[in-house]
Amino acid sequence: MASVRDLLRAGPDGSPLLPRIDPLGHPGIGGRRDAIRELEAAALRLASLQDRLYAEHTRAVLVVLQGMDTSGKSGAVKHVFRGVNPAGLSVTAFKQPTEEERAHHFLWRIEQHLPGQGHIAIFDRSHYEDVIVVRVHGLVPEEEWRGRYEEIVEFERRVAAGGTAVVKVYLHLSFEEQRRRLLARLEDPDKHWKFNEADIQERARWPEYMAAYEDAIARCHTDESPWYIVPADRKWYRNWAVERLVVETLEDLDPHYPRPPLDVEALQARLAPPN
Repeated sequence: MASVRDLLRAGPDGSPLLPRIDPLGHPGIGGRRDAIRELEAAALRLASLQDRLYAEHTRAVLVVLQGMDTSGKSGAVKHVFRGVNPAGLSVTAFKQPTEEERAHHFLWRIEQHLPGQGHIAIFDRSHYEDVIVVRVHGLVPEEEWRGRYEEIVEFERRVAAGGTAVVKVYLHLSFEEQRRRLLARLEDPDKHWKFNEADIQERARWPEYMAAYEDAIARCHTDESPWYIVPADRKWYRNWAVERLVVETLEDLDPHYPRPPLDVEALQARLAPPN
């Protein structure tokens, strides 16, 4: 049986990827009921693997989540990592760069949040904003953002060579499903805080964003840090798929609890109650 990583891995030939993938698809799982049942078991497995990774303290995992507004980046974090020990987890949501960040190389702010040994770091948006948003809005010359593809590939190779497994996920949402989710935020007063009028302006640039993502995925898809494309119209599938991708990555790392040399009997004797 193919792994979820094999099923969702981006194609190797650089040809258009997204039009061939159904945002409503659910490869690897029969339906919602099966996915929810498996999520519970996978949550326990993820917690166990993360605990071993944290104790081993030699390697790390970086999860990069990209996608259009409402594609469910924060929702995936909330559902997938709910049982993980927060001591070994960090989540960074990259917004518009600050004045200080703009004064540095575009990868500078990313490097500040890479995971330490034994940790899992999650990027809600990432360095890919610097070849996607800047391209769509013309914030830097084309020659500059095109040159960043090679910089990103080299950066990710260096991160992987340092012992960090990189899991890059594009949440593939349809144009129509985004409309429904934006309307749902307007219809529920408790979700008004999530609504941003700028989302409507960005929605008008949908074809430009799709072209930018196509290029970013094709140009920065490597053996060391491949891209995975997760159909995201079904929230239950999105959560199941992201969890499986992380679990399979950790299973491949196969972290172990360290076995330091201890004279157990001598230590037990020292802890014995006084006579």
